[in-house]
Amino acid sequence: MKKNLFFIALFFNVVPVLLAQPNKIKYPEPEFSKEVYFLKSDSLVSVVRLEKASGKMDSKTKMGGLGGSESGYSWEGSKSTVRLSNRNNLSFVFSTGASAPSSSSSQDSMMRANGMDPAMMQNPMSSLTDPSSTITLYKAESGSGKRKILMMKTPGAMPFGSKKTQSSDKFTFSVKKIREGYWELVIDKSLPKGEYAFTMMGMGMANMDGSTTLFAFGVD
Repeated sequence: MKKNLFFIALFFNVVPVLLAQPNKIKYPEPEFSKEVYFLKSDSLVSVVRLEKASGKMDSKTKMGGLGGSESGYSWEGSKSTVRLSNRNNLSFVFSTGASAPSSSSSQDSMMRANGMDPAMMQNPMSSLTDPSSTITLYKAESGSGKRKILMMKTPGAMPFGSKKTQSSDKFTFSVKKIREGYWELVIDKSLPKGEYAFTMMGMGMANMDGSTTLFAFGVD
């Protein structure tokens, strides 16, 4: 009898604790590495690939510089094909590929026994990648069948027009390391409606022609 009462008491004490523990998110591995994905947190957590585009560097001056100058990256399409309806609590993920399961657990064990990190052997640059310093989120300007990130617009010597140096709005995000080579990028505040793009110009994503790789989406 005492034994039964013990197990009944144990049941009612342990089960509520287990039920109270929050469910850990199981982050899926993106299909492609070194790309920013939208983290869709529905009943089943999944990742959505963003629009991948090549932003062409455009630089121009007005009236030989008297009217000012501007430079930025532009790409085709006035709206992204990837649309997000929820503007609050948006999260994205980024993977260097180092967090992907290895092909041989025995090889991993052997490397660890010799003081080597298997993730580093798969991707030697993974530990040097810091999304907070290499990835930037911009709000893009849209019009005339194109989108543009304005890096710098300087005023000219003319007496009319803006006298301030301008650039596209940046939005900050907090970085949460999920595991080696895998991070969650949590947008710090609500995003207004419009077009957006992540740039990774500090990660060797610039091309020989001066263009850069962008990961774009729109917020409705």
